[in-house]
Amino acid sequence: MNPQLANFILKKTPDFILHPKTMSDTVFTLNTGAKIPALGLGTWQSAPGEVKTAVSHALKVGYKHIDAAYVYGNEDEVGQGLAEGFKSGIKREDVFVTTKLWCTYHSRVEENLDLSLKSLGLDYVDLYLMHWPVPMNPNGNDPKFPKLADGSRDLDKSWSYTQTWKEMEAVLKTGKTKAIGVANFSVPFLEELMKEAKVTPAANQIENHPYLPQQEIVDYCKEKGILITAYSPLGSTGSPLFQEKEIQEVAKKHDVSPGTVLLSYHVARGSSVIPKSVTPSRIEENMKLIKLDSDDVKALDNISKTHPPNRFVYPAFGVNLGFPDKQ
Repeated sequence: MNPQLANFILKKTPDFILHPKTMSDTVFTLNTGAKIPALGLGTWQSAPGEVKTAVSHALKVGYKHIDAAYVYGNEDEVGQGLAEGFKSGIKREDVFVTTKLWCTYHSRVEENLDLSLKSLGLDYVDLYLMHWPVPMNPNGNDPKFPKLADGSRDLDKSWSYTQTWKEMEAVLKTGKTKAIGVANFSVPFLEELMKEAKVTPAANQIENHPYLPQQEIVDYCKEKGILITAYSPLGSTGSPLFQEKEIQEVAKKHDVSPGTVLLSYHVARGSSVIPKSVTPSRIEENMKLIKLDSDDVKALDNISKTHPPNRFVYPAFGVNLGFPDKQ
């Protein structure tokens, strides 16, 4: 082809054809105005020695959202993976990083954030979440999981999570985080928080999948402008969700895997989703989100109508966290 003609065609070709976007490029807008990628890489239970490579590979193949937490104990490696990505030319401002305040630091919010920032090698995170609304003894017999003599969790009953939120609001002003939010909050706990909050949480990260749609908290957060982020979106390891008839049928309809259907379900609901993996091929596979239609979403929603709620993550805090399935 004539080079001049080729250049002319390239100039006239729309950018969306030259650089097609996929569903994995979907972003949502937080109530702060910031953009958060719909798909992120989760790092919970990622073993030492694997997290750095997972984060580095995820950034290399196009992920722009990394989810971490102090209590996971692997933020150093997450930071090393981020550093590799930045060294390759990826800009810090193009990567959305979330981390979380742990329960033994509820009265020391900025101190915990500083520890995370040091491990991550960052000056700021994009989102800082209160991991659970359960203050635990900051001077107990373990820095992360203090217990009483009877084996129960050593709770800090002199401190409330609403006080913690005020500390979160204070740290927001430091610039060390661009937004603040919560995780594992039920409607009653959010309602209590909102009575005293000056800043509405930007997000609520919850366990979410067709066995546990948690529609009541999803609807409440939507009404308040709080983004839902879904963790454990595939259920548990070896989840029976993959065998559910409705999921199999939607997967067959679109010629994709059940995992793709489950991840795409959350984006269709307007939620971001953070599947965890340390396997390069799986990290890439999780990017293949598809657009589900209303019939697909309805079929997946129907699973919970015939299946009892199944919550895979519920630490033994000894606290009623207000979730309907745990009453």
